[in-house]
Amino acid sequence: MASEQQLSAIKDAKVLMVGAGGIGCELLKTLALSGFKDIHIIDMDTIEVSNLNRQFLFRQSHVGQSKAKVARDAVLKFRPHINITSYHANVKDPDFNVDFFKQFNVVLNGLDNLDARRHVNRLCLAAGVPLVESGTTGFLGQVTVHTKGRTECYECQPKPAPKTYPVCTITSTPSKFVHCIVWAKDLLYAKLFGDKNQENDLNVRSSDASSSSEQVQDVFERKKDEDIEKYGRRIYDHVFGYNIELALSNEETWKNRNRPRPVYMKDVIPIDVIGQNGNLDENSVTEDPSSLSAMASLGLKNAQDRWSLKENSKIFIESLKLFFSKREKEIGKLSFDKDDQLSVEFVTAAANIRASSFGIPLHSLFEAKGIAGNIVHAVATTNAIIAGLIVIEAIKVLQNDIKNYRMTYCLEHPTRKMLLMPVVPFEPNKSCYICSETPLALEINTHCSKLRDFVEKIVKAKLGMNLPLIMHGSSLLYEVGDDLEENEVANYAANLEKVLSELPSPVIGGTILTVEDLQQELKCSISVKHREDFDEEKEPDGMILSGWTQAPSLVNNNTASINNGASTSGTSQATPLQPEEDDDIQLIPTRIGKKRKLPNTSSASSLDTLSITTEAKD
Repeated sequence: MASEQQLSAIKDAKVLMVGAGGIGCELLKTLALSGFKDIHIIDMDTIEVSNLNRQFLFRQSHVGQSKAKVARDAVLKFRPHINITSYHANVKDPDFNVDFFKQFNVVLNGLDNLDARRHVNRLCLAAGVPLVESGTTGFLGQVTVHTKGRTECYECQPKPAPKTYPVCTITSTPSKFVHCIVWAKDLLYAKLFGDKNQENDLNVRSSDASSSSEQVQDVFERKKDEDIEKYGRRIYDHVFGYNIELALSNEETWKNRNRPRPVYMKDVIPIDVIGQNGNLDENSVTEDPSSLSAMASLGLKNAQDRWSLKENSKIFIESLKLFFSKREKEIGKLSFDKDDQLSVEFVTAAANIRASSFGIPLHSLFEAKGIAGNIVHAVATTNAIIAGLIVIEAIKVLQNDIKNYRMTYCLEHPTRKMLLMPVVPFEPNKSCYICSETPLALEINTHCSKLRDFVEKIVKAKLGMNLPLIMHGSSLLYEVGDDLEENEVANYAANLEKVLSELPSPVIGGTILTVEDLQQELKCSISVKHREDFDEEKEPDGMILSGWTQAPSLVNNNTASINNGASTSGTSQATPLQPEEDDDIQLIPTRIGKKRKLPNTSSASSLDTLSITTEAKD
């Protein structure tokens, strides 16, 4: 039974929800039914058919509409007297600044990507607003509370970067199907349908050393009035035939590897066969380009079938024909989207044809889509459990009941007869550059690396800054913003193309750079150390960013880890894998180590009573 204090805290609270997907739908419903009166929701996504099996506030008729708005309208039907404000927008938009966050008592995250999570974490820190973070993946789930100065922030422990593969492996010596997927998605798809001005490592492997870049580009450019099918066959023969033969000419490469087999279209499908089976109607109108399907055109129905080389070749040509006949205006602007059926079909076919060349087992479209989109399939029950835990922690936050805050993990298998494992939150990490302002160190070749490399690979990718400002002493090297003068924009653009040591204020070994994001109100210092050489396999970025102070060890020998239900030893507890939300994500493990208790922490957990025993059923 809720106390008067709890009821008052709930009724008077102003809550911000970020994300209205798998967790978000459950969370909004639970907040409304728990008595919260003022709820704001931010979500930039629209509803897709694939959402309907678990995002229960949405129906078939809502496909294409704003998730935030439809979720709001659905909940108001059974709680009409509460205030729900929806924003169909990106939480990283300038309107959602620190002042916007300051108006809320607590922020609740139901996001599905690392970048947005980091951004919200920084805004909450700057605004001094508690954050309840969450994630699910399959049967695993997690809820954590982040309060400035009292508990660790979301970034106190570094999250592993997505798995990357050396360019030479992807372009020359693939040994796994994922290598073929990366090649098809990030190189071939991008070359044919993406930004033509973007550098692409496919160029490196697409012609011999004597060919100019213009000649290489001509291979992928569709010639004026060139028949689409002839263009497709030409591309097919080039990337699956000629390129493989070119690779085979380097005998040294294949001394200890299985030699690939060049594949040419004429050897798989006689000319004009594809055109006879296809179902292209030049006059047909498709309202939703993402619903175009080469499978449907060729009469292939089951996404879990593994296509033969011949079928993959047909899909390759047919999907390319559909792109150039039905979506020609998008060519040059596309990027791979796992929810775009035609894109998935093209990438699956291209990856399978390449896999066939290198003796790698073929995969179905269903399997390939999961690999290409990093999909971990969702369990609706896990989302519901996590949403309930978020609300429990939010109520504690509103009551300032910090001694009872808990990080709670939803496990796949029982640990000590529990499927919910509460853990006392960790203290702030003193080496965290986000909440502790710890300086960072950067190893980089200052004579070769450009400022653009630093901005893209470090400032944006590693530090997660959206509107960065970079200074060397009193010299401003780079800035972005709508209020810049034309000459300033030109100067900063010119600086991007300069090598670090040749900037107006040279960046060399020993330089201290100040990097700031005004929107996030975040500033950090980076000490530059010049380094000549990097291992292409282990250090593909050609630069390494690290903290001045070592973070706590990833493994503490005195503590057994919890991993999918493995039991712990002693009185200390460890953190299991930290899952993400339901769709386009990867499983991200947190630190596994000895618990660092908060001051005056009670040993009893208010969540112990919520533990699910082995008899519990979905």
